[in-house]
Amino acid sequence: MKAITLLSAVPMRSQPSETAEMCSQMLFAQTCEVLSDNAKWPKIRLDADGYEGYVDRKMISLLSDENYESVVRAPYAVVCYPVAMAVSKANHTTIILTAGSRLPNYHNGTFSLLGADFEISPELVAINPQYTEPNILRAVPYFFNIPYLWGGKNAFGMDCSGFTQVFCSIFGISLPRDTSQQALLGEPIGFLEETQAGDLVFFENSSGNIIHVGMLVGKDAVVHCSGRLKMSKIDSHGILSDDLKSYTHQLRVIKRIVE
Repeated sequence: MKAITLLSAVPMRSQPSETAEMCSQMLFAQTCEVLSDNAKWPKIRLDADGYEGYVDRKMISLLSDENYESVVRAPYAVVCYPVAMAVSKANHTTIILTAGSRLPNYHNGTFSLLGADFEISPELVAINPQYTEPNILRAVPYFFNIPYLWGGKNAFGMDCSGFTQVFCSIFGISLPRDTSQQALLGEPIGFLEETQAGDLVFFENSSGNIIHVGMLVGKDAVVHCSGRLKMSKIDSHGILSDDLKSYTHQLRVIKRIVE
């Protein structure tokens, strides 16, 4: 059984309860497979990254096979700014969208989903942008100061891997949800001097477990979400905090996800 959300960002919980930990979020127009028939808290698996969790049944809509195919096969654009607003043509109500949200059947400021038509400012939308240094450096500042939120993937709260997943999705790059999963992708880069903007950097704790990820925007600068989305200094040892005058994250590996 397939389903979709028509809401901005739906919490995915680790257990079937409103009070359970939020482990991720399901963004507007994302589809999923319903794994259980729990009337209030079905377990789902996102089609985009295979992530599993529990969602409030009221926040998703079941799809027929025909409607599911119409959604997943539709050409689309992507919201490329942290926040955008779409307006329903039918009743002029609005929906707030967040970066990485797909807009099916987009054309010249309009998109349609399951028979409903919407308008959105074309300046907030991207169609197949390239993951190049100019494009990356142009987009990154709009994400600064988004607060850290465990499991978050939207403009009002993100975790470290949520940021890298959402940001890369703008450029058509699909990453897994969690930091340790993302670290398995790409080609390793041996030295910071050999890096380029957009390379991902992963950091480990004292036990050697990879627990944090950021994105390089220079050979000595990394954008990452720790407290808030920010740019920090980085060297071969890790992230150096100007405030603390010490290292806050220990560098483990650098990966290039796009050649």
